Amino acid sequence: MAGQYTPSSAAHNDHADAITPARERTARAPIISSDADKAAKFIAEHGEVAFDYEEEKRVLKRIDMRILPLILGAYFFQQLDKSSLSYASIFGIIEDANLKGLEYSWLGSILYFAQLIFQPLAAFLLVKLPTGKVIGTAIICWGASAALLAACTNFPSLLALRFLLGSFEAMIAPSCLAVTQMWWRRSEQTLRTSYWNAMNGLTFIVGSLVTYGLGHIVSENIYRYQTIFIFCGGITVIFGIVFIILMPDSPMEAKYLNEREQIIAVERLRANQMGVASRKWKWDHAKETFTDFKTLLWFLLVTAISIPSGGISSFGNLIIKDFGYTNFDAILFSMPTGVIQIIAIIGSAWLSTRYSRKGLIITGISVFPIIGTILMLTVPRNAGNKGVLLLGYYLVQILGAITPMVYAWSAQNTGGDTKKKTSSAMMFMGMCTGNIIGPLLYNTADAPLYRPGLIANLIMFVLVGILGQVIPMYLMFLNKWHAKQREDLGKLANIVDESMMRKREMQDSKAGALEQNEHSTSLEDDNGLQDLPDLKNEDFIYVY
Repeated sequence: MAGQYTPSSAAHNDHADAITPARERTARAPIISSDADKAAKFIAEHGEVAFDYEEEKRVLKRIDMRILPLILGAYFFQQLDKSSLSYASIFGIIEDANLKGLEYSWLGSILYFAQLIFQPLAAFLLVKLPTGKVIGTAIICWGASAALLAACTNFPSLLALRFLLGSFEAMIAPSCLAVTQMWWRRSEQTLRTSYWNAMNGLTFIVGSLVTYGLGHIVSENIYRYQTIFIFCGGITVIFGIVFIILMPDSPMEAKYLNEREQIIAVERLRANQMGVASRKWKWDHAKETFTDFKTLLWFLLVTAISIPSGGISSFGNLIIKDFGYTNFDAILFSMPTGVIQIIAIIGSAWLSTRYSRKGLIITGISVFPIIGTILMLTVPRNAGNKGVLLLGYYLVQILGAITPMVYAWSAQNTGGDTKKKTSSAMMFMGMCTGNIIGPLLYNTADAPLYRPGLIANLIMFVLVGILGQVIPMYLMFLNKWHAKQREDLGKLANIVDESMMRKREMQDSKAGALEQNEHSTSLEDDNGLQDLPDLKNEDFIYVY
């Protein structure tokens, strides 16, 4: 059955770690076209192979053990280097580099300007070039840029290096999403996406501890903020070298898997109806991205949540300090932020996986930062209210769970290699746009209340909650449209989406499997590895 994809509008649950059915499956070469995905050609070249539930589970474990730690590390170091400016802010970079007015805010925004500018190039490179080598090279380059920030002692030089840092970091988030789509089934993608996004929370913890230690280093020859940049950039370069050595470019080129395991790794992705890797840029896919209404809605959603995220990220330590804490206390009290984000990100991903209602969960999450922002706006700033203000700040940090949810939601609902990359680029362009605007809504002159920035954030949180309810309604409409298309083509309107099935559903009895076979889509009609964009693939089932 591995070669027989049977999607279904009835299976909308994205349940964790769903594995192909326990019944034995046989991979057979699909009918492929010249535009087919590289994975389809790989299956055609290697012929048939039979594998069962237990064998596929072992292959999944090997993928998790090799690929997941590498993308977790890549995202961690990107967040660490990006956040080093926030750590440096409370150790004198504003005074030592003689920053005035909005200059510190611009150091936060310029990184996202660079990422915004280079997102289209990132999408193109991820389609055309070997993924592992592209990511590894980018890691080394942004690590070197972060280390070189230590040589900058004035606004123009810091601005230039932050732009360079952002240009290389433009690659990492879309590439992590591309790797997630390339190696895991749709039912497995939400949790994996949450894992690497949770590295943002781990960065708060590790970065705060490292900064707390480095901040005690006092030298007549080097500023304390320069020590932070050298350390963060240096260890990133070392990790980038390790990444290039260990990261495969695709399941078809994973030398750490034997040939049989490679076939299973590829074949298990057929049900995604998304393709694996084509290495061919298709302009019709790119065009569909920019005319796809659901992609535009997700762009608006990720922009809305990134505006407060960008402001809080750049000014978070300063906000805590202005509650009445010392520099070192501000560092220590920012550490729980990381724990909160890790719990919120992975917890919300688990709920989404269990109950399959991403929009509803996003709306629910938005309530917490709304309450937190209201507390910071209304509670007077005095020594007796420091605890309440800190609680408000921590509630706002739960916003970190929304962005990875949007990334996973968009990725699961996009098919076709070029369209996947361009859609990811649009999501990260929205993220960059929000993060450019966010810091500029704050000004050190507004301390200690920062009312303009906090009011703008409150408006964005409300908008996020509304969009969380609007998008699922449109996805339901698309599912009905595809069902009508299948019916017009003589297919079943209601079909089973194996990529989103529960574990227990995957272990159906032989009788259930035979009954499913009777109504399954034939290999000749299988669109799973034909590199079709989702709107042109009537077998594609949208999840909401």
